[in-house]
Amino acid sequence: MNLRTDFPILNLKNKDGKALIYLDNAATTQKPIQVINALQYFYMHQNANIHRGIYDLADQATQLFENTRLKVQDFIQAEHRESVIFTNGTTAAVNLVADSFLKNRLQTGDEVIISAMEHHSNLIPWQMACQQKGAILKVIPINQKGEIILAEFEQMLSDKTKMIAIVHISNTLGTINPIEQIIKKVKAFKVPVFIDAAQSILSEDINVQELDCDFLVFSGHKMFGPTGVGVLYGKKELLEEMQPYQFGGDMIRSVSFEETTFAKLPARLEAGTPNVAGVIGLGAAIDYINNIGKKTIKNQLTLLTKYATEKLNTISSLKIIGQAEQKSGIISFVIENIHPHDIATFLNEDHIAIRAGHHCTQPLMRFYEVPATARVSFCVYNTVEEVDVLVGSLGRMVAFFS
Repeated sequence: MNLRTDFPILNLKNKDGKALIYLDNAATTQKPIQVINALQYFYMHQNANIHRGIYDLADQATQLFENTRLKVQDFIQAEHRESVIFTNGTTAAVNLVADSFLKNRLQTGDEVIISAMEHHSNLIPWQMACQQKGAILKVIPINQKGEIILAEFEQMLSDKTKMIAIVHISNTLGTINPIEQIIKKVKAFKVPVFIDAAQSILSEDINVQELDCDFLVFSGHKMFGPTGVGVLYGKKELLEEMQPYQFGGDMIRSVSFEETTFAKLPARLEAGTPNVAGVIGLGAAIDYINNIGKKTIKNQLTLLTKYATEKLNTISSLKIIGQAEQKSGIISFVIENIHPHDIATFLNEDHIAIRAGHHCTQPLMRFYEVPATARVSFCVYNTVEEVDVLVGSLGRMVAFFS
């Protein structure tokens, strides 16, 4: 199965005729022609606002939009379609839960637990909620390999704990966290568990009913879909408890100048005109993933991670940051006496796209005592030949700077 032909951007060449090697998939994945075509077709043949018009085009657009909700429900094995809330991305979904769910439950002295490897998007909203309510943000420590110290986590749990928010796969380290174990340990305390699945949704089998997580969030653009669309999954009874985060059209039952009553789920948490095209593009991306199979995607990530780790370790001045036993598709590294930004700039001359910086995980950088890392992140369309080109380019760079 040659998937690379489905991704037009992979045919790009730079001014020197070098083919694009795209290794920044943790930031965003490239889009297959099937998704691109779905977006184009919608705008050319199906474009209308949803849930409002009674004419044929509006009805068709509404059906396409709501069909994607059913696709998401099946994709994550949610019990109810109303448990699928469309947002404009993972960040928006985290903020929605922090503002509309957690703040109403927090009191002075309560505690919220996150991990030391969280993306800023799964740190700052909880931090702000704690500061506003006089609660305490507690952080699960990690070891040098980049793994959560579960024994320390267990000691943190108490009757004061009001929320656990944990990333499934670290966007910086590639660590796959043992969320099944974490959820089981938390259930005795009856504490809601929030899972950031932005990096895992593409490759990991996720069944929210089997996991028994309370909330789970992800973005479309990290699973071959468009930017500007994401998903909040929540247990229906918890979503019904939430007050709307935004107010406007399509989320109301009735309005007068004296009072407003809100619609039922999912509309009450989806104010305004949504990203209709983006949601339809997300549906096309889910179809594409289902056609490939998550097992195929995960196997390729496992192969590339193992191969690249072995090859990168042949460069004596290179150090991989985060070497967890369970890891997927992401490798961060530093090279002695070469700034990560210089690494990325040098590789760009060979048309190799990687990320350099703190990756929105500044506390994690401080833990490892580095200002930044270079990061390569793989997808199913990447190859071992591309890894060889990467390692060869890094070798030339080390020689150049020495």
